[in-house]
This record gives sequence, C-alpha cells and structure tokens, in this order.
Amino acid sequence: MDSSTPQLGIGQVGYAFMGAAHSQAWQTAPRFFDLPMHPELRVLCGRDPAALAEAARRFGWQSTETDWTRLVARDDVDLIDICTPGDTHADIAIAALDAGKHVLCEKPLANTVAEAQAMTAAADRAAGRGVLAMVGFTYRRVPAVALARRLVEQGRIGEIRHVRAQYLQDWLADAAAPMTWRLDKEKAGSGALGDIAAHVVDLTQHITGERILTVTGLLETFVHERPLPAQGSTARLGASNGSAAATGPVTVDDTAMFLARFGDGAVGVFEATRAATGRKNAIRVEVNGSKGSLAFDFEDMNVLQFFDAEEPSDTAGFRRILVTEPDHPYTGHWWPPGHGLGYEHGFTHQVADLVTAIGGGQQPLPSFADGLQVQAVLAAVERSAAAGTWEPTELPAAAPTATDARGTHA
Repeated sequence: MDSSTPQLGIGQVGYAFMGAAHSQAWQTAPRFFDLPMHPELRVLCGRDPAALAEAARRFGWQSTETDWTRLVARDDVDLIDICTPGDTHADIAIAALDAGKHVLCEKPLANTVAEAQAMTAAADRAAGRGVLAMVGFTYRRVPAVALARRLVEQGRIGEIRHVRAQYLQDWLADAAAPMTWRLDKEKAGSGALGDIAAHVVDLTQHITGERILTVTGLLETFVHERPLPAQGSTARLGASNGSAAATGPVTVDDTAMFLARFGDGAVGVFEATRAATGRKNAIRVEVNGSKGSLAFDFEDMNVLQFFDAEEPSDTAGFRRILVTEPDHPYTGHWWPPGHGLGYEHGFTHQVADLVTAIGGGQQPLPSFADGLQVQAVLAAVERSAAAGTWEPTELPAAAPTATDARGTHA
C-alpha cells in the first residue's frame, strides 16, 4: 500500500457465513483493484467472545467488540458492515449513519417496509453530510450478470417482453434439518421470499432496468416443525419415532412463487425455494426480448447464454459466452481468459465498487432506496399470498430512485 493512500477503518458486525465472505473481500479487494482508499480491518463485533476472538484471528481483524453500540462509537471506524440477521439491520444501520459512519448492509435491507423506510430516511440525512450507504446484492457483480445488463442497455435484445427467474436450493428439503434463525419470522422477516427471492427481484430489475409494479403470489411451508439444535433451550415437545423430541415451529415460507408486471409492460414469473432437491444454488434468470434473449445460471456462473434473433435462421442459436475476457466486466482485474471466477469474487467486486464510490464522494449502488424498493416488492407478494389478489408494490413516493444501477468497475 502506498503510504499516501488514505485508510478506511472497517468495523464489521457478524462473523459467520456472510461475515467470512465479507472479511475475505475486505482483505482481497485492495490486492487486485486500484482503490482510492485502503480498507483496514479494525474491529470485528459479535456476541460470543471465544468464537469472536477465533474469527478475528482467522480473518485478520485487529480488535473485537461484543456490543455493536460500542463499535459504532469508536473513532477508528469509518464504515460499519452489517452481516447480521434482518431484525438487527435497522437499529445498527440508523445508529451508524447518524454517527457519521458509512454503511454496507446485507440483503434484504430490513424485515419490513417500515424499517426499510426508516433506514432510507437515515441514509438520505447522512448523504447530506457526505456519509454513504449501500445494500449488499452481490450477485449484481457476477461478471456474466454485469454483461447481461450491458447488452440490455445496448439494445441487443430489443424490447423486453418476458422475464423468468428462479432461485432454487435444497438445504431445507430434509424435514430433519434443524431450526435456524432463518426459519424464525421475528429474526428473518420471511423465509425463501426474503432470503433468496430478494436476490432475483433485484437481479431482474437490475438487468432490465425496469421496476416491478404489481405482483400476485403464493407462499407455502412444507415442514411446520423442525428439530431444535442441541443447545436450544426453548423447546416444543413433539412425538418423533416414539420418543419426545425438542422441536420448534417454522414461522416462515419454504417456497415463494409469484407473477409480476414490469413498468415497461414486460411480464415475469418468479420462483424461490429452499426445498428443490438436488439444487444447491441455482439462480436462473432468462430475459426474452423482441431482438433476442439472455439466460444465466449461477451454477455455471462464468457463462452467459445470448440469442440474437436478427441472425440468419440457418445459423441462429443460443451462443455460449465464456465471460472471462479482459474487456468483460470486472474480469480484467483477475486471471487470464478462460480462468473462471467463483462465489467469493462478487463480494470483492462489491468492496471495490463501494470504496471507489466513497473515495469519489458518489452514491454507491444499490442504494438503500433500491433496497427499500425490493422490500416493497416482497411485502406486496406477502399481501397477495394472503389475499389472493394482484397487489401494487407501492414504492414510497419519498424514496429516491437510482437511475443507474451499474457498479463502478463494471
């Protein structure tokens, strides 16, 4: 690091799955991207002192805190990275922004539209003081997705007509899979809807450049009781195999499906489930236009399928684009052509875009306003599933809308 490069002190709340991915990204980004500020891993925050100390040692954090309010108050922290369950996002983000700290918050932005509105209002207040906030929809920064966005902007598929999106996982297909916080509505807000459908809502809107205006949806829970982890203390006793087993109620959806209408007249079909046996992380997006189509599957993440309907019919067909060339989004910072990237690289690209935006005093994207808009779509799906009606997404009029959803390095 050049000694003249200003430092950006990072404080992160959470050190589990997302915390590990974010920690690696903070370390890796300045090694591959020329950033205007150097991220310093100052403080890692969590509730379990022993596990926290081990995570800090493993990921290279300089110090720890067990209370996020003390983290927010520290003078050596310039940015708060929130990698915690959704029920804590609003309190931490608003306190951090009001304290003059930049914020990166994992998706979905909040558990409710009201919380997301409060967070967006705090971000608006902070922006007037040069304090910036971003929500972490990292799949935008997969190079093949960024290329899809570029091709749509260039008009290569023409007028968009159909959008199909799936996010398929199977880690809850087994009824014996134990309870986690992701199955508790108070902590998670919703199940597959908020956890993974939020991603494909953001991805399709990002790729097409259009907002979802109305939806009609269906939510389903297949397993209503699950075994509590061994350390669980609040148990509901249920009969299993002839013996008492400690179980807890599942209060969220396993599967979310909905139809959508976009602002440009396109229609969409969405499916998100954590019970699709054999599917591990199948994020599938297809966009059909008047001049062509695009198709992406995260389980083949370095490839974008492109169909050009204006080619002669005798040679026309879907083209497999290996998105690893230097002129593809982000990939010029990494390996020679043909050497693919992985899941973790999206988080590194997120850090690079965020630090570049902060260094230039520009709003990083997706903004909290973008996160609020996704939250409004999720809420409309919930209302629709309960009432059996088409529901408007009702983006609050006071929330600003980002007109350019591209990342800085894309």
